[in-house]
Amino acid sequence: MTKMFDEGSGPPLVLVQPLQGRWEWMRPSLVALSKYARVISYTLCGDIGSGARMDPSQGFSAFTRQLEEVMERAGVTRAALCGVSFGGVVAAHYAALQPERVSHLIVASSPGPGWEPTASQAAYVARPWLSLPALALTGVGRVGIEIAAALPGWGARMGFALRYFGAAMRFPMLPHLMARRVRLMQEVDLAADCARIKAPTLVITGDASLDRVVPVASTKEYVNQIRGARYAMMDRTGHLGSLTQPDRFARIVGEFVNASSS
Repeated sequence: MTKMFDEGSGPPLVLVQPLQGRWEWMRPSLVALSKYARVISYTLCGDIGSGARMDPSQGFSAFTRQLEEVMERAGVTRAALCGVSFGGVVAAHYAALQPERVSHLIVASSPGPGWEPTASQAAYVARPWLSLPALALTGVGRVGIEIAAALPGWGARMGFALRYFGAAMRFPMLPHLMARRVRLMQEVDLAADCARIKAPTLVITGDASLDRVVPVASTKEYVNQIRGARYAMMDRTGHLGSLTQPDRFARIVGEFVNASSS
């Protein structure tokens, strides 16, 4: 049976993974969140360890169907959804389709309505394996800048870097799957989804100067287009705020879910 993360107690919260797909990368954030809620997470379909194939005929619906299957397997009829980066698009789309099953929506550093890839991102999507060396080199520099801003000293920075790259080695990304997810994500009409979302919504970003993956302005479109949506900015972080500062991220999410659950 496919392994899922399922820890903690309290209101159920399902975290949908970023583009890399593997829940193990997010373990520090999941553990921190489990202090506030029953946290459930899983590997995106098609990836190693997901136990779910990526059916091309389903398009982006494969991700929402998988999310529904995960909730059913966990015995959860209604839950808060927290989507990080790509996962935020999945969570928002599901919240628009199944409003009765979503108690809260949290979107963190996610591409928003109208998002388009940069030239370099488009080149990666077109040739994911050939572009991998360049992606890795630019990623090291981008991650290094963010780690330096988010963590206070060299010991903490080295510790994070070792854990981050250790996770990348143990739970490798599959570039062709990541590229397919980006292509499918572009088929979603997020503006129409935002107009249909009823759940209390929290949008989280890092500092605009530090997120070199998804422009903060793009993520903030969820605030503009979802009625009543709240906004929280994590300073000194960028795209990886949920990983570089997991306790802070968990506190923001946990307090939002528990305050509006009481």
